Amino acid sequence: MATTTKKDLIDRIAEETNQKRTVVKATVQSFLDNVIRELSDGNRLEFRDFGVFELRDRAPRMAQNPRTLERVPVPAKKTVKFKVGRLMREAIETPEEGSAVKPSSAVEMTPIESGAPVSAS
Repeated sequence: MATTTKKDLIDRIAEETNQKRTVVKATVQSFLDNVIRELSDGNRLEFRDFGVFELRDRAPRMAQNPRTLERVPVPAKKTVKFKVGRLMREAIETPEEGSAVKPSSAVEMTPIESGAPVSAS
């Protein structure tokens, strides 16, 4: 399995959209910063057909050190759960040779706040 980095994605998006790499990098970083901000504020992020990010509380538990077999308490913590959306699930389950996900400009998106359809053209 190959690893794709943020730099790889930025380069690909810049090429596909004919935008300057610096503009795409700032946009991608702003998006990621806002995802982190929303999750840290306790908000659920829903991207239709892509997936949903939400915070989950993990209860405290007892674990065991495999080397010494000593029981160790693990404190409660928050984790991020990602639930896969329809388009991603379909792309993962039925990968076809040479297939690619439609660019976002070809898909009609609905903002979560207003619920009004917006065309990305």
